[in-house]
Amino acid sequence: MGYKEVYDRSLADPEGFWMEAAEAIDWVRKPSRALFAGNAPLYEWFKDGQVNTCWNAVDRHVVAGHGDRIAIIHDSPVTGSQQKITYAELQTRVASLAGALRARGVAKGDRVIIYMPMVPEALEAMLACARLGAVHSVVFGGFAAHELAVRIDDCTPKCIIAGSCGIEPGRVVQYKPLLDGAIEQAAHKPEFCVIFQREQEVAKLTGGRDLDWHDFQRGVDPADCVPVSGDHPAYILYTSGTTGAPKGVVRATAGHLVALNWSMKNIYNVNPGEVFWAASDVGWVVGHSYICYGPLIHGNTTVVFEGKPVGTPDAGTFWRVISEHGVRSFFTAPTAFRAIKRDDPKGELIKNHDISCLRALYLAGERADPDTIEWAQNVMGVPVYDHWWQTETGWTIAGNPAGIEALPVKIGSPTVAMPGYDVRILDEGGHEVAPGTLGAIAVRLPLPPGTLPGLWQAEERFRKSYLNTFSGYYETGDAGMKDEDGYLWIMARTDDVINVAGHRLSTGAMEEVLAGHPDVAECAVIGVSDALKGQAPVGFLCLTRGVDRPHDEITRECVARVRDQIGPVAAFKLAVVVDRLPKTRSGKILRAIMVRIADGQDYKMPATIDDPAILDEIRTALQSIGLARN
Repeated sequence: MGYKEVYDRSLADPEGFWMEAAEAIDWVRKPSRALFAGNAPLYEWFKDGQVNTCWNAVDRHVVAGHGDRIAIIHDSPVTGSQQKITYAELQTRVASLAGALRARGVAKGDRVIIYMPMVPEALEAMLACARLGAVHSVVFGGFAAHELAVRIDDCTPKCIIAGSCGIEPGRVVQYKPLLDGAIEQAAHKPEFCVIFQREQEVAKLTGGRDLDWHDFQRGVDPADCVPVSGDHPAYILYTSGTTGAPKGVVRATAGHLVALNWSMKNIYNVNPGEVFWAASDVGWVVGHSYICYGPLIHGNTTVVFEGKPVGTPDAGTFWRVISEHGVRSFFTAPTAFRAIKRDDPKGELIKNHDISCLRALYLAGERADPDTIEWAQNVMGVPVYDHWWQTETGWTIAGNPAGIEALPVKIGSPTVAMPGYDVRILDEGGHEVAPGTLGAIAVRLPLPPGTLPGLWQAEERFRKSYLNTFSGYYETGDAGMKDEDGYLWIMARTDDVINVAGHRLSTGAMEEVLAGHPDVAECAVIGVSDALKGQAPVGFLCLTRGVDRPHDEITRECVARVRDQIGPVAAFKLAVVVDRLPKTRSGKILRAIMVRIADGQDYKMPATIDDPAILDEIRTALQSIGLARN
């Protein structure tokens, strides 16, 4: 069957479609049905099944005779080291850690916070929790103490598993002082902490509370896999809320297993035993779904990369990893490619590496502008598939189903809705709009398996955040449109659709135009308050390395491009050159914070910001064009 037949069947017969997909999972007790709708609009999948995630991600591959297959490749240019771990070795390591946790009283339903750098032990900690039925919550290593404390108080962990440090280019980030500060601030106190010591920073352990990773495991019996019900929480992953308070996205065990396993072949087009690489961090949803769980459940080799797209040591590091490890499918954020393009605009460094093993590049996390996609296609010589999803959904909402049928790429579109997602474009009244019309992107309920059934101990907030705006729909918070062929176009977060003199305009469309300027490596457009027009767009331009033309000349050309390609209605008159843009560690541009700076409003420093000093640079740039008055 082609894409259309598969997609249509998923909507017409979701019960049959997902029960069939569930056959690929090892069940302790098979579910009686797929969808449980008795508590609509709070839907659940495979609720009465019994299953274990760790068994499906590790043990079953060993039992099937694939114990010598490589499960994890750790590639760490920041430490100059590499490590390969087979499935059999992974089983031994995970069972040992789980046994040690069990001996200290960690049991099914207990929460465990994991605060680790990009090392194999981070995945082992996640899998050890899953082995016991404990609910893990991974917090990005190096998060500020206050933000970690907030998460400790929300999920009340029995223990915390942490690394002694993380390693950034040119510096070591000590985790232990941040952990100590967080525990001191938090009202809830974990019973114990397990510290994985790295040679770059050996942390001082707190007596009576902290245990060394290796000492902790000595002399304990390995733990077997504990069956859990299909609706048992696999993990809690915190995502920023509009109020500034983090939202604990919950992932139910069975739907998570079925959806991720299905996606590996059908979306990413990899077969068991092949190497899959997602260049992200375990602290983000991509790290959960496609560094740890998805590849391992499907029997792939996953790459755990501890480095950066540039600077470790140069803009050719991605090409080296793909070539050395035989990566078949590669997944990263567009911002990583913009950084590579900025440092190596002609793609010279790829000539040093043979990446003929690679089938395709997948981009997600931040809108992929056409200029970046075209550059990547030209340099790499493989299809580039933009795809779109969220922390909340856990896997692709819209993408190119290369393992079913590789559809024609329309640059700027993440292609089409994936099976199980009934995606609609709605106006403010909740009515569907015509093709080509900008509106709110929503998904008709129920969402497919693997998506969030709710927020951690916050049902009312879940309803208010996602379900109440459009009755019978999940509100994505993104704005976009569908074309006549059913291709989806994600134009901006709903908050980034600006109103200029009564005209609703997408900042994403303006960014596309600016990114097409030959001297612009990366850009962002925000809407600032304007007394006459309500809002006015402002562009921020990061230039390609080596460009030495006058900045005012480049900004004039960019203003003219927007006027020419979008029209005078955009009222685009202000652009400024900056050295860098404020981003989260996962690569999302912090546009809302930039707006508040421009409008002279107070703002809360985002916990996820990569470098807070950039905000002062943005303020200075805005002041240079008469904004950021306060």
